[in-house]
Amino acid sequence: MKSVYEEVPVFENEKYLLRFVANDDANDLLEVYSDKNAIPFFNSDNCHGDNFYYPTLERMNEAIHFWIDSYKNKWFVRWTIIRKQNNKAIGTIELFNREGNDYFNHAGVLRLDLKSDFEQSGIIEQILKEIIEPAFKLFDTNKIITKIPLYAIERKTAFEKLGFKKSEELLIGIDNLAYRDYWQKIS
Repeated sequence: MKSVYEEVPVFENEKYLLRFVANDDANDLLEVYSDKNAIPFFNSDNCHGDNFYYPTLERMNEAIHFWIDSYKNKWFVRWTIIRKQNNKAIGTIELFNREGNDYFNHAGVLRLDLKSDFEQSGIIEQILKEIIEPAFKLFDTNKIITKIPLYAIERKTAFEKLGFKKSEELLIGIDNLAYRDYWQKIS
């Protein structure tokens, strides 16, 4: 298997396609990242103050360029989530192997950003079921983690069905802040 930083795999099922983010995604993703109801579900821990609210096409394009450059620098991979029914992007998934001085050292971090209309347990489960297991190998880890805030009931239900369990451990950020609400799946 090639390194994920040489070739980004495509994942799909009957309803959703996950493929590497592209500049052409900007108009669709603007609807996601300007959705004020979606922002509370985005994981911005350790993101240098970025809350992922991008209200203009210019700001959305800047973010996509940063994501593509980050991939080239082997910092993380970001997939666009395409709803096949209308061939429209409804969100993104970011994954990377995290280096840190805490319990979550070398864990694969999964960040899921969805337009609020799609923050439903069945949809989340369908989107993630194809990428979770390959993520362990792609990111050379035995642990995948994701942040699920207390109020994210639909997200919690989906991740539980996918085998994730709440961790009591705190993630210590590069800013030395302690972040909570992480869930994990161990291979």
